[in-house]
Parts: sequence; structure tokens; C-alpha cells
Amino acid sequence: MGQSISGVGVLDKAVLILEACVEGASLAELVERTKLPRATAHRLAQALEIHRLLVRDPYGRWRPGPRLGELANAAPDVLLAAAEPVLAALRDQTGESAQLYLRRADERICVAAAERASGLRDTVPVGAVLPMVAGSAAQVLLAWEPPEAVMPILPRAKFTARTLAEVRRRGWAQSVGEREPGVASVSAPVRDRNGRVIAAVSVSGPIERLGRRPGERNAMAVVRAGQRLSGL
Repeated sequence: MGQSISGVGVLDKAVLILEACVEGASLAELVERTKLPRATAHRLAQALEIHRLLVRDPYGRWRPGPRLGELANAAPDVLLAAAEPVLAALRDQTGESAQLYLRRADERICVAAAERASGLRDTVPVGAVLPMVAGSAAQVLLAWEPPEAVMPILPRAKFTARTLAEVRRRGWAQSVGEREPGVASVSAPVRDRNGRVIAAVSVSGPIERLGRRPGERNAMAVVRAGQRLSGL
């Protein structure tokens, strides 16, 4: 079925079973799809069911279980735990407020932040919901998405497809007065272990301090922060 082979036989067979059940599978279908002996397929499917990695639907077919989603949803908790010291270091290095954003449909949410202690600053509180149509973090969260996910947003956006292509090319984004007048920002991607962009790390502050090309001064620090948070 195209999956990788780890050399740990029972694990490889369990993954075969899970893959075969994505759209539902009876025992006969498991045997056909995995080419495993009937007794082996049945034993492993029952074991996965005990651990809630598989469940039976009303027709008695195995399907992916709730434990898979619970494990996947634990990933942001790991990211948030790691983000606090990384954002604090980024703030101290750049002298600007630092944030971490996750995308939720057509919005982005600030899930962690380290604020500049004093002076003029751009305060984005944790829990703030911002649009996906403006700002460097929005650019980063969209730049690596497939075209069909981006095109519906672009007509309302303050950036263009060309902007997103440039973000992909250089690996970071900047905005000046795009989300809010007088505010500039620089953002970089945070990736999972498969290289998929799952979050954006940013610094933001007044244009008078960051300048009209904020990336020239802060991009490398923000990119390094994103790399530190990637692959968790």
C-alpha cells in the first residue's frame, strides 16, 4: 500500500491495518488489502480497537478511531510549551514583541506571545483572532497552501499571489501597515516533521522603529525561531 517499512514487523503490519481502514474495512477487505493472513489481520485489528485506534461502525466494519485524533491534537500542546522560551528569546534579540499564530479557516489566532517590556509596541494578546487577508503571518500561513485553498481568499487580501510566491522563495514574509496603520511585522514558517507549515512565528512593532523594510533587520532572527519550533 506504499507505506514505509520500519523493520519492526508487528508495527509495520499495524500501520497496514490502519491504512486499510481509512474508508472502512471488513475482515475480508483487510485481508485483501493488506495481504496479511486472516488470523493476523483479525488479531491486530482487535488490538487496535482496544486502544481506540480503530472502531467498528454500525455495519461491523473497522474505521479510524478517536485516539488518532486525540494524538494529533496533542501536537499544538507540544508546540505551545516550546514556544514560550523561543518567543522570549526572539523578543530579547529583536527588541520587538513576538507572537505565534495558528490558522483556523479564514482566521489566524495568536496562541502565544512575548511582549516588549516598555516603550511603543504592537500588543497582540494571546487569543486574539486576526484575519487571513493582511499581515506577514497571514502571508506565511497561506504561502505554502495549495492554490485551491488560497484563491478564494486573494480577492479580499491586501497581498497578491506574487507576494506569496516571493514569500516561498525567500522563506519569510514582511508587511508594513498592512494589518494595521503604523505597524510593521516579519514572519517565518513553523513546520511539522513532514515539512508542512503549521504555524507562523512573528515579530511586530511600530514602523518608525522597524522601518519600511523590516525583514532586512529581523528576518534571520525570525527564521531561526521558526526553525527552532519546527519538527516537534
